[in-house]
Amino acid sequence: MRSFGPSVGGIGNWRHRKRDVSGGISRRNAFVAGLAGVLNACCRSANAEPSIQFTLLPATGEGSGGKLDRIEGRVIGARPGQQIVLFARSGVWWVQPLEAQPFTPIQRDGTWKNTTHPGTAYAALLVTADYRPPATLNLSPSKGGPVLALAIAEGRALATPAGKTLHFSGYEWLIRETPGDPGGSPNMYAPANAWTDGEGFLHLRISGAPGRWSSAEVSLSHSLGYGSYQFVVRDVSHLEPACVFTMNTWDDSGPSLEMDIEISRWGGSNTRNAQYVVQPYYVPANTVRFATPPGTLHYSFQWEPGRVTFQTSRTIASNPLSRHVFSSGVPSPGNETVHLNHYVFANTRNPLRHASEVVIEKFEFLP
Repeated sequence: MRSFGPSVGGIGNWRHRKRDVSGGISRRNAFVAGLAGVLNACCRSANAEPSIQFTLLPATGEGSGGKLDRIEGRVIGARPGQQIVLFARSGVWWVQPLEAQPFTPIQRDGTWKNTTHPGTAYAALLVTADYRPPATLNLSPSKGGPVLALAIAEGRALATPAGKTLHFSGYEWLIRETPGDPGGSPNMYAPANAWTDGEGFLHLRISGAPGRWSSAEVSLSHSLGYGSYQFVVRDVSHLEPACVFTMNTWDDSGPSLEMDIEISRWGGSNTRNAQYVVQPYYVPANTVRFATPPGTLHYSFQWEPGRVTFQTSRTIASNPLSRHVFSSGVPSPGNETVHLNHYVFANTRNPLRHASEVVIEKFEFLP
């Protein structure tokens, strides 16, 4: 430990020992009284209940497994070993950002920051080391036991984003602007990467340079439900192994409420460069690989109660190049919306080397 010698002020006082004694005592008493006041204030602060404040909140939105927004705050009165647990409400309350990563550390200055999937409300809990966060909560989080403090933001505390949109095939589509992690791969998204040309065709582009790519995604502004979903897409057989193009429906009200047509080699050299999926993909029966050949193709799926039929063909009327029927794990309609996403699959074996573009000529829905 560093030792300190007498200050210059101390030397000066030594030279003036003949000062008024009573005055010195008064000043000493004042100092002692002030010190006592500081100590009492510290004790009161230590005994005061902790509190949480939000300093940065995402806009309100329905949950999306592929979208993450920043959320930040400050804790007053936290003690060592305590952490923050975040929840976002989308139907039920979901722990954030992931069930496997539910804790947000508190910095030495009392601040904390993390990411969260969008929701209609957000909650931050100050918890002790023995708190075990549940994956979901049916009721709003509450204070008590290992939950020492609670802050909830909803309603007017959250801004509704204007959001950039485009019109394609007679529908309004929201253009993604926020980062996400589709397929477990962190991606940045740029609104300029999604647009329609003079013929009304939709373009989705991956732009930038190695290590600095930005992707493109659009999503329908409302749910369509059971029916036939058809996409006319120009040649995607040439996509690099690290490119992914997906046509899917995603429902944010629960886990694994998603159906996909995915064009990607997932970083490998597999000649089967596409797949039909009913999530969760890691169930073997839920994924069927197929080869999508060069040329403009028609991709579609017919969604019915308890059944979905995927198909790829040269034209709507021609014989299918590939076809598969799923009759297990098929979700029911709810809050699902159609998403078209062109993004980068993160892998070190075969990283993306060049920019990429996908052109969708038409989307059609028939109930």
